[in-house]
Amino acid sequence: MTPFAYVRPTSVAEAVAAVGSSGTARFIAGGTNLVDLMRYDVETPQTLVDITRLPLKTIEDAENGGVVIGALVSNADLAYDERIQRDYPLLSSAILAGASGQLRNAASTGGNLLQRTRCYYFYDVATPCNKREPGSGCPAIGGVNRIHAILGASEHCIATHPSDMCVALAALEAVVHVTGPEGERRIPFAEFHRLPGDRPQDDNTLKHGEMVTAVALPAPRFGAHHTYLKLRDRLSYAFALVSVAAGLDMADGRITDARIALGGVAHKPWRDEAAEALLKGQAPSPAIFAAAADHILRDAKGQGDNNFKIDLARRAIQRALEQAAAGTPQVQAEKRVN
Repeated sequence: MTPFAYVRPTSVAEAVAAVGSSGTARFIAGGTNLVDLMRYDVETPQTLVDITRLPLKTIEDAENGGVVIGALVSNADLAYDERIQRDYPLLSSAILAGASGQLRNAASTGGNLLQRTRCYYFYDVATPCNKREPGSGCPAIGGVNRIHAILGASEHCIATHPSDMCVALAALEAVVHVTGPEGERRIPFAEFHRLPGDRPQDDNTLKHGEMVTAVALPAPRFGAHHTYLKLRDRLSYAFALVSVAAGLDMADGRITDARIALGGVAHKPWRDEAAEALLKGQAPSPAIFAAAADHILRDAKGQGDNNFKIDLARRAIQRALEQAAAGTPQVQAEKRVN
């Protein structure tokens, strides 16, 4: 690990100034991803700005009927918060599908948004990687790519975003609050993460020195008809090959609105609003669920080892929609598909 300086600011403004004034400083909270990257010399910040003592650990009611989640709320506290379990069970379920109990105790809400891909080549500094070293190449293309993207990839990168929590936040249409040298911003969740394009090194749309301070959720929805379905190589403590967050509003036996977000398939949580629109006004059925899945995956492209993901995703979308429509969400403690 490369030596680094350590700073512990006493305010958000001080933290932003410490990172904004240096091109090599990084915020650190739980450190569940950044510390690993530093151990592998993937990331070599010269200064760590410890924000764990800042007052960003509350979950507060918002004027619009939603909630505002502080960036330093731990994944465990968020998943088990009574309001979140009652009003946003989709989010609670997604968090509990990820990592381990120990990691959820340490990992923060803001840090979860910022975690980086688990692509083997990204972690191996002995290999080229456009995300780690722009212009060096992407050996996953034509190489070992079983866990890689089937949607939204580019000739420069086929890595996937690893978060479970972010898939639920995409479906819930969260808004990310950030503070930086130029002031405060509100970023709709769909605009927070990026597809790789020709700049795969940029995971998100944050400007230099900006810090995530909170995540806001709109008024509760999908309480009765939701699910988070995660398919992986092991029954626990594994990243998703494919995951689906599904939420439906229903009335008189028909779907009045729908949200579907996928994880494990792209450089960011994947939503397709046109596919969601196909479900509106429809009675739940295998045929309409299959049509939505086909629409979402119409441009899916495998890279060889991960070709199986396309059919896996199609089946996962249909099963998740069936679970949501029936009001029988996936039980994360059981780890098996309902």
